[in-house]
Amino acid sequence: MSARHEYRPSPRQPSQATQRADQPRPQRRQFLLSASAVVSAGALGGWALLATRPKSPRDTASSADSDRAAAARSHPSSAARPADATVSITWVGDMTFGTLDEWPPDGTGSLITGMLPHLHSDLTIGNLETALGDLPMDKCTPGESDCYQFEAPDYTAKVLKRAGFHAVNVANNHTFDAGPAGEVSTNNALRRAGLLFAGRPGQITYLTRNGIEIALLGFAPWPYDASALDIPAAKALVREARRNAQVVIVMEHLGGEGDEYRNVLPGTEYFLGQDRGNSIAFTHGVIDAGADLVMGSGPHVLRGFQWYRGHLIAYSLGNFCGYYTLGLDKYTSVSAILRVTLNASGQFVVGSIKPIQLVGPGIPQVDHGGTAIRYINSISAAGKIEPIRG
Repeated sequence: MSARHEYRPSPRQPSQATQRADQPRPQRRQFLLSASAVVSAGALGGWALLATRPKSPRDTASSADSDRAAAARSHPSSAARPADATVSITWVGDMTFGTLDEWPPDGTGSLITGMLPHLHSDLTIGNLETALGDLPMDKCTPGESDCYQFEAPDYTAKVLKRAGFHAVNVANNHTFDAGPAGEVSTNNALRRAGLLFAGRPGQITYLTRNGIEIALLGFAPWPYDASALDIPAAKALVREARRNAQVVIVMEHLGGEGDEYRNVLPGTEYFLGQDRGNSIAFTHGVIDAGADLVMGSGPHVLRGFQWYRGHLIAYSLGNFCGYYTLGLDKYTSVSAILRVTLNASGQFVVGSIKPIQLVGPGIPQVDHGGTAIRYINSISAAGKIEPIRG
């Protein structure tokens, strides 16, 4: 098993050629997961099974098909792929560990001790929504309301590595809470721990699992992240990844925050006066460009799951852990761990959901009542992720 971390800075704006190639395309009808296809509620205390074979999209061939076909033509030869190889991927949502000098007395690792048996897979990833280090934070001004800043000691990277994490997404609105110096401190802490990361502008992270070449990309709607607002540029980066990897995984941090943003609706979302992106246009766009799996975070609540062109989108897994940093109510305290297995062609093989719930200051524990399963089923099956017709 090997890994290489490749950081490729690129201009924030796509070239004119990229812009012309990525003009908006006609949108097609999407296919939602039904209540029976999202999860089986028969295993509430364990891993609830996702559909093992998504329905194939029935829409007609389009320019999106051409995108994927072109990527396949430039893709490494299928003859070089390991026969019958698969890769298991575990994804958790937002991870915070406190703020400067206000950390768990037993160490930041104490927040996730109870989750260690559930984090084992070929590739375990979470959204690291904090700067790492002990630098002054300058994001919020004194007395500013609706402003939050998070920081965790740099040893937290080693904690995550020992817990079973292999990579983290750093494209979100908190990894820059300590400014440019905090970004450098975070990068250095992750590298020292041997923890891969993705989400900086222009960044593609490559690694190999079970002989399968994998590309990781992270996106969010802030200028210090790979931009989720510039969808043509995001698609261009995904196409580059597709040319160099067999499996492409995209992590997105999009949408408003809190209970009222549980449903994914068409169009741009705004929160606290900020453009928080268009979740449907972005996720569908990166799959059109060659992504095999899209995993989300950001709203601090669970959102629905969706099949698009045979590929799974998990719009948000909610919160995974925090230390007096997350408002935990009926919805924000409910979360899940997603596990998906893909084959060497990036096709979905099987998946499962582990329901969890955050208690106390923000500690995850297994939810034997399966609340997350009911939430995901009700949101997805009720059509709250509106189909787009055209």
